Parts: sequence; C-alpha cells; structure tokens
Amino acid sequence: MPTTTTEIATELDGHILDISFNRPTKKNALSSSMYTTLADVLHEADENNEVRVVLLHGQGDSFTAGNDLEDFMKNPPPASGSPQESLMKAFVDFDKPVVAAVHGAAIGAGVTILPHCDFVYAASSAKFQMPFVNLAVVPEFGSSFTIPAQLGYLAAADLILLGQPFDAQRAAELGLVTRVVPDALLLVEARNTAEKLSEKPPAALRACKRLMKRALREQFTVAAAAENDEFSFRVRSPEAKEAIAAFFEKRRPNFN
Repeated sequence: MPTTTTEIATELDGHILDISFNRPTKKNALSSSMYTTLADVLHEADENNEVRVVLLHGQGDSFTAGNDLEDFMKNPPPASGSPQESLMKAFVDFDKPVVAAVHGAAIGAGVTILPHCDFVYAASSAKFQMPFVNLAVVPEFGSSFTIPAQLGYLAAADLILLGQPFDAQRAAELGLVTRVVPDALLLVEARNTAEKLSEKPPAALRACKRLMKRALREQFTVAAAAENDEFSFRVRSPEAKEAIAAFFEKRRPNFN
C-alpha cells in the first residue's frame, strides 16, 4: 500500500499500516468521501497478508472533530447504504488489531469509532465529546450498544444524554481508552504496541479477536440497524434543522 496524499493517508511500514485522518485545517472533520475511502482502505488491508496491524491517528492538532456538518447536511445519510454504514461494516468485519492514538479533539465519530479499536491511547490533552443530542440526532456507529456495553449504562447516559465534553483522564476512568500518555509520547506508545502485535502469530491473533468480538458483533448489528433508521429520520427533523442552524449561527437553539 503506497503512501497517499488524500484526506485519508496511508503508509505501510513493515507489517503496520499507518492510517491517518489528513484534513488538519478542518480538524480532520469527516466528509462522506472520507468514510468511503477509509472503508475501502480497511477492506484492502483485511485482504493484504502484509498488513498485520492498523495504527489509526489524526494529522495536525486533532484526532477528528466528527462529521463535517456542511457536507453532512448536503448529503444526509439514508436509513441504509450510507458511507457511514459502509465504514461501520468495515470495522466490524476487520479481524486484525487496530491501535488508535487520540490527540486534540475527538468528537462524535471520533469517540464512537473507539470501541471498534483494540487499543486506544489518549494524549493527556485530548478532549472528547458525543454531542449528538445537542444536534437533535442520535448516536451512530453502533454506539448506543457499544458505549453502554463497555462503560456501563449510567456512564453512557452521562456522556450521551448530556453531550458534554470530557477529558482524557475521565475517558480512562470510564474504560474508553487503554491508557493516557504525555502528548509527546502518544505515537511512540501507540506504535510500540502496534510493533509488539505485528510480531505475534498473525492467524492466531485474528482468531483471538474474532472470538472476543463474536457475541458483541451480533448485538452490534441489531443496534446499528436501529440507529441508522432513527438517525435518518432525526437528521431531517425540524429539531435537527434548528440545532444545526443555531450551531452555524453561533446562537442558542430554540426547541419551543
């Protein structure tokens, strides 16, 4: 896999596929095309025997600020067949280990993608948020299941129903991230883990991940389908139009 200069950059270093969100001027906000490209990259990596581990991170000062709202409103996802759904399926089907290195802003999809990773290292300055309800929509990426399953219902309710920011230490306390490390050591730590994984017997490594994820995948599929239906409806609702308009106009939304 050659290095690319697209908004999803890839580079194969030994048996580690480095994938980075490469839209730093937009805090790596995800466009529809980025979802599609990342899904394609994961499918190719799954078929490539040279790839044993994926290292996922962001360029610039952020991991990802979540959906690019301007692009998102121009291309609201349907109940099925959306770029977001394609990426969800690619992550669920991906049997090789994924190590994430999170710094700066990790918002929306920047959080909900993390339960699909096997190791998550967070820089001490990382800031997380799932602001879906603030935009009058619902969580995506199967997170209505994965976040309560991983963190417990009360912690999930705190993060999803209030939609407030939280820091890396809180993320570690809740079990959302593997470890918090100093900013300067983030990629060093994440890559060190990726290198250790790349030295394991690859078939056995994939089998271990499949076994651990087997029951979760079944429940995730049900949750993701329900989310897609609800999200498709909510994003077109008067509430969402008001919430997103208020976001761009930098004012308080009026839901009366």
